[in-house]
This record gives sequence, structure tokens and C-alpha cells, in this order.
Amino acid sequence: MAFLDYYKVLGIDKSASPEDIKKAFRKLARKYHPDINPNDEEAKKKFQEINEANEVLTDTEKRKKYDQYGEHWKHGDAYEQNQQQGRQSRSSNASNPFEGFDFNYTGNYDTGEYSDFFEQMFGSRFSGSKRSSRGAGYRGQDYETTVELTLHQASQTHPQTFTVNGKNIRITIPAGVEDGQKIRLKGQGAEGSSGGPKGDLYIQFSIKPDPHFHRVGNDLYTKLTIDLPTAMLGGDAIVSSLTGKINIKIKPDTAHGTKVRIKGKGFPIYKKEGEFGDLYAEIQIKLPNNLTEKQKKLIQELAETLK
Repeated sequence: MAFLDYYKVLGIDKSASPEDIKKAFRKLARKYHPDINPNDEEAKKKFQEINEANEVLTDTEKRKKYDQYGEHWKHGDAYEQNQQQGRQSRSSNASNPFEGFDFNYTGNYDTGEYSDFFEQMFGSRFSGSKRSSRGAGYRGQDYETTVELTLHQASQTHPQTFTVNGKNIRITIPAGVEDGQKIRLKGQGAEGSSGGPKGDLYIQFSIKPDPHFHRVGNDLYTKLTIDLPTAMLGGDAIVSSLTGKINIKIKPDTAHGTKVRIKGKGFPIYKKEGEFGDLYAEIQIKLPNNLTEKQKKLIQELAETLK
């Protein structure tokens, strides 16, 4: 997988504040959302990259490791653990720098091609060795799977069981996951060999299109049909949300296509309990039809007074 510069993906500087990151994410999410760009594979790919960048940069610990280790940030914990163990055992184990360290090898043992990260940690002088006499073995293969959700399912924290390579996996899916978002389950991949660690399982969420709502970031958009008198004079209307019906006020002289914002009634924000986006109801005005002669005459009289 190619390295993504998360700051570049969101179009922000490394000094960006959490609020800057949030604003950049929302702006780009609206632009590249699959509902706005149907059948556009490039937009879908861009949207997934935006989600990935946002997930890392809005997490304080992940962002810290990303800023420190760059493309190898996911190995930061292992590197720091190795550094600590190395300091503790250097005097008794100076001849074996691999002792007690479990690393994710990305090179080719047969050709001696080791990853840049490996060389940064141990130095290129070890690159000719196939593996140490007391090496950590071979890491198991990573698995990838897709879990399909409805919009309503994605809006609720819930347990879900699925099968990967004949093994049942049960996870709790947090409310607010995005279409295309990936999570990692450490150690749920293939078994390692020669005492090596298991691989990981990567789960990508695919959210089905909903007939009543479309999602842009944490906001939801729906359509609300009202009659002509309500649009002209104002009144009450009922709009549907993911959690039920909501009574709203329609202002007089509301035009067709006007968007009414219902604050806090949108999609739950991922891993932020009790926080929600907004719901936008786009007004659709239903014109009367099959008018009687008397009704037509009244409308004509009204039209004359408006000239």
C-alpha cells in the first residue's frame, strides 16, 4: 500500500489544530462523498483517503506517532518497546540486537532486501543476514474483509459476527463509521511460522445507499414535501430522522429547494458519544392539480392582486 501524506490529503499544515483538521475533513468529505459522486471510482478512492487521514490526525496518540515515524508510524509502539528493552539488556545481550523484539518484516529474506524502517532501527550492516539464530520467526499473513452495513446499522453501536477463513469473529461496531473506513484487529490474521506472530485482520465497512437519507460527513440530507399554502403562509411540517419524526416550523415565503437545518439530528460522530451532526431537510413544494373551476378563478384573482 502506497504511503499517504495525511496532511497533504487534507490540504493542511503539520501545525494544524484539531479544529483545522475537522474543518478540512468536512469540506473534502462533502466534495468527494460517494452519494454526490455516484459511479466515480476516483472520488470514492479520494473519500477513503480523506477518512483514513482524518481518523489518524484526530487521534492524539496516532498523530504523535505519525509525526514522529512518518510512513512507519504503525510500528511506533514496537520500536519504542525495543528501545526500552535494548537499554535494559544491552550489557548482557549486546551481541544480539534482535533479542526480545518482535518486528513486522516487510522485505525479502531470500534476497536480503529489508525495509527502510528495519535499517533505521538496526543499521544496514544486518541486511545480509537471512534471520538471526534466535530470530522471531515469520509473521503471519494479514487478512482483509468487507462488512456491509445499512445506514441505520452504521448509526448505532452494535455487536456483529462475521466469518473470515472459517473463523467466526465478533466485534462491536461503534456508531458513526464511514463508508470505506478501515479498522485493524491485531493478531486476527493468519498464524505465524517458526514462532512468529499472527497477522492482522483489516475490516473495511461498506454502507449501503439509503432510500430516504444521504450522508455527507456527519450530516444527513433528506427531502420534505409541503403544500403550496404552507410554503406561502408558513406552518408546521413533520420531517423524518433516523430516530423518528420531528415537528418543524416552516417560515412564510419558503422557496422550493430551501434547506432547513435541524441541529443535532444528523449522524452520530464516530467515537464521540452524545455528539451528532445536523439534519438538512430540502423543501419540495407540491403544486395543486385537478383544480375545480372555482379554485382556478380564486388563483386567477390572487394572481391579479400580486401584479
